[in-house]
Amino acid sequence: MWSGRFREPLDPGFESWQRSFPFDVRLLPQEVAASKAHARAIAAAGILTDAELVKMLDGLDGVIPAALEEAKSAKLDAASAAAIAALHPEAEDIHHFVELTLTKQIGDLALKLHTGRSRNEQIATDMRLFVRDAIDETLAGLLAWREALIATAKAAGDAVMPSYTHLQRAEPVLVAHWLLAYVSMLERDFSRLKDCRVRLNFCPLGSGAIAGATLKLDRHIAASALNFDGPTPNSMDATSDRDFALEFMQNLAVLGLHISRFAEELTLHSTAEFGFLDLPERFSTGSSAMPQKKNPDLTELIRGKAGRLQGAAITLATIVKGLPLAYNKDLQEGQEPVFDAADTISGMLRLLPEFTGALRFRADVMKAAAEKGYLNAMAAATYLTHKGVPFRKAHEKIGQAVRLGLETGRELNELTLDELRGFGEEFAADFFDAITLEATLDCHDVIGGTARAQVKDALEGASQRIATDRALLASLYSKKAGDSANVGLEQTAIV
Repeated sequence: MWSGRFREPLDPGFESWQRSFPFDVRLLPQEVAASKAHARAIAAAGILTDAELVKMLDGLDGVIPAALEEAKSAKLDAASAAAIAALHPEAEDIHHFVELTLTKQIGDLALKLHTGRSRNEQIATDMRLFVRDAIDETLAGLLAWREALIATAKAAGDAVMPSYTHLQRAEPVLVAHWLLAYVSMLERDFSRLKDCRVRLNFCPLGSGAIAGATLKLDRHIAASALNFDGPTPNSMDATSDRDFALEFMQNLAVLGLHISRFAEELTLHSTAEFGFLDLPERFSTGSSAMPQKKNPDLTELIRGKAGRLQGAAITLATIVKGLPLAYNKDLQEGQEPVFDAADTISGMLRLLPEFTGALRFRADVMKAAAEKGYLNAMAAATYLTHKGVPFRKAHEKIGQAVRLGLETGRELNELTLDELRGFGEEFAADFFDAITLEATLDCHDVIGGTARAQVKDALEGASQRIATDRALLASLYSKKAGDSANVGLEQTAIV
């Protein structure tokens, strides 16, 4: 591609070592789509005739089928991508491969395609398209998991469990309330990814190598063809920017933390020491040595893969942090962490909805745990505040009652009224009604609280937000379907 400048051939070892095609082959759908968009732009600038444009677009449409035919595969997946890369050791990168294949399809006309563009803007465009597709897939996965969590919460009904602070039992909560805590986390993850998509949705094509295209291109043509909101505003930034990938991966790292926390709680709650739930056997394995074991492999692997997402985000940030403007070859090393993060989260979200729906809670064990250990002490102190006792005094009086219970092996509801009145005359017979399990739940009757009526409303609100977000995704997919018809973005990812 640059043989006119060089007298020496590349060192064979260096040539092989610096090739990116073995991994950026997965950008084949994005590269074809971006090339079709660029062809339209240079045709509008007079570089291609109408007949040449038609031939160019037809040739580009044939690139993926030709590659699959060579690889003897019916679809573009990881195996066929590896086969394509192995069959073409002469291709330095995805851009070179498409040019070589297109030349076989339409002859020297293919060499006009690179008029007015640079590989710097090509890879920036391809990566934006890849990340946009990965965001859409992740958003769909998040919706499916949110739906599974909400369905599981509704099925739990009024089942109760202990909540924890400092990993010590704190207050009883509805199981549904606990599950909705994770729904709230995922709603924030959904929002962050949606915002990232908005920020990345600008097209680098027309930026040239650094200073902008040398042709008077209408950059809106390519941007519109690829369903970007418009062209990027600065050519130097466009060719060197990887903020969109950094933000995507950092968002995935946070999502991974949320998934890992969920996995950790399930791992703990499924132990014999807790006994709150049974993990589904089809997502577990046994021990090669101990016949009785059922190991929580899915939750443990998820915890591990959350670390992998963190590592990918840090890798890209480390690559980018010291780079001068504009494009540098270092950025090639940033592609694989993006691919790995996208693949990792895809695999996790593919399993989590069905896994969540298969969880089986031991409601009797959880309820028994919620009724022991003075988890109604906060409700008891609240009872006294309704009697006019300042909360600090109420806290002290209930603390004294708890101490008596500890010393005599009884819960608060097992103390006598006379014993309670020894801590304050405010105690009356209605105290025992105020500290039942149901009353303890329902005294948290505020938005976001675990009162049964509040949780019912929260479930309805979460379901409504699912509907809103599903409509958003449907609109994104309808636009993507339009892209497929216009520029050949039929296969958006290699999985």
